[in-house]
Amino acid sequence: MVSEFLKQNTAEFHDEAEKLFNSDKIFSKTFTVEDYKKIINTNYLMLLHSENKIFSSLSDRFAEKLHLDQRVKLPLIEKDLASLAIENQTASHHLEFANENEALGAMYVIEGSTLGGNVIAKQLSKTEGFDDVTFNFFGCYKENTGSMWKNFKEVLDSEVSRENYNEVLSGAKKLYAFLLNVN
Repeated sequence: MVSEFLKQNTAEFHDEAEKLFNSDKIFSKTFTVEDYKKIINTNYLMLLHSENKIFSSLSDRFAEKLHLDQRVKLPLIEKDLASLAIENQTASHHLEFANENEALGAMYVIEGSTLGGNVIAKQLSKTEGFDDVTFNFFGCYKENTGSMWKNFKEVLDSEVSRENYNEVLSGAKKLYAFLLNVN
């Protein structure tokens, strides 16, 4: 299954992202609003430079099966930027996806961040200093987070053939590299 292949082969990138964003501080309740601003700003730049490219690279078949219209996150994170008084920026890195498989790999990273973001939002909402923070991006699917992730993985695993696994992995690695180097 491609979802397991991606999980195994991107684990080091995931760990690097957690270090970059000081994720360990979230559960010790020492994560600050400044830490949160960094994570939101970096995810904003990732979405700004990837979301439209990913969605436009996917066929109508994937758009329908993945419910792309429900997965648009850029306007939500822009609301977070505004509420945190962060100015919209542009990244100095360029990002392109060669084909639909790479786009699916990049989408894996974004959907995974949404899954983790739901946990982050729940934890931070109980952390001092986050009373007035809105979690538009990290809480985007609300109670549907699990079912949206499950749908994504099922479509990925049923539609991507083994000979395309490396292309999907390439897209995931491209987006992780962008995320880790954009700030």
